Amino acid sequence: MVSIEYEDFLDLEYKPNETDLICEFYVEPAKDMSMEDAAGRVASESSNGTWSGLEVDERIREMSATTFSIEDNIIRIAYPETLFEPNSMPQILSCIAGNIMGMKAVDRIRLRDCVWPESIVKDFPGPQYGSSVRKKIFDAEDRPITATVPKPKVGLTTEQHAKIGYEAWTGGIDLLKDDENLTDQSFNRFKDRVKESLKMRDKAENETGEKKSYLINITGDTETMLDRAEFVAEQNGEYVMVDIITAGWASLQSVRKKCEELGLAIHAHRAMHAAFDRLDQHGVSMRCIAQFARLCGVDQIHTGTANLGKLENEDTIGINDWLRSDLYGLNDVLPVASGGLHPGILPKLLDILGQNICIQVGGGIHGHPDGTHAGSKAVRQAIDSTIQGRDIQNYAEGHPELKRALDKWGDMSPR
Repeated sequence: MVSIEYEDFLDLEYKPNETDLICEFYVEPAKDMSMEDAAGRVASESSNGTWSGLEVDERIREMSATTFSIEDNIIRIAYPETLFEPNSMPQILSCIAGNIMGMKAVDRIRLRDCVWPESIVKDFPGPQYGSSVRKKIFDAEDRPITATVPKPKVGLTTEQHAKIGYEAWTGGIDLLKDDENLTDQSFNRFKDRVKESLKMRDKAENETGEKKSYLINITGDTETMLDRAEFVAEQNGEYVMVDIITAGWASLQSVRKKCEELGLAIHAHRAMHAAFDRLDQHGVSMRCIAQFARLCGVDQIHTGTANLGKLENEDTIGINDWLRSDLYGLNDVLPVASGGLHPGILPKLLDILGQNICIQVGGGIHGHPDGTHAGSKAVRQAIDSTIQGRDIQNYAEGHPELKRALDKWGDMSPR
């Protein structure tokens, strides 16, 4: 038997092994607590310790987490893989982002980053498609794919919603997308919206000769989401969309399994993420949320606009790089840039984020002076001018839709 107390979870000489999950935290200790004391408590409470010292078997002690690094307010903790149930994101997060977020021993604590060992990663499916959706669905490897959300966010009838989709698709947009709070309300029923929108999709494909698709929001309780995914597949849809944080990680894992059976890609909306990641000193970073999502198997996820749009963002570039990085053979994830974008921003956005992304524009399409169809054309024209290395103002002289957009919203092109 050995004893385990808070101080036993701190060992600055410990060298993590290749099967440890390494987590990096920002910590502000409580006023009566040293950093070392707080660091030991975080490791203890997130693994197998408690406030009272215990006598345990050596086997149990070997499953304890260890704080092995303290640099200013940054601590790093190694978690043995045996702490975790295979392929269970909820169980992992109950450890590394659970009760420790409310501990009195810390005034602030933030999960900043994780380094995932192969032994844990191999139990998760990862994305079914990832960025390959650009080729497999749209044959658009040479450019970013595009999406738009009908505005207003909710309130449109099924017919109005589908009509806006048709105008956007025929203007050059690849994807119609539901907003995060549109599911199955009385004014726009889910099944009717699927049928009508996909009917307009087929019409747009026939007219344009381009592949089009629809990101329909299946978010609900788990059973409902699985039923909705089956309905989308029956109607020849290619995608489903899930509000992954409000729906929950367990539900997402169930949807991922179903979508593999059905051959559907998953678009992940991050609604509610800022409840966890907005404060620099507390919560869970968007970088970590994106990691959880990739392991669970989303194909594309909103990661921000590098502070060019309307929403507060973290390190969009770093997050996107991680989503594309090698992770023991797991497919990558296609980043989605969205929130306050318009044609005049897109050259700078692409200069910063590159072309292997999905660009979602809402108000910057539907608010165009000449309507949704013209706004969609302006977005494609802005992208085309950038890919061709053309000055957007010069390009706009021969493209009236783009010119009208630039006149309204301005030009943020890098010079």
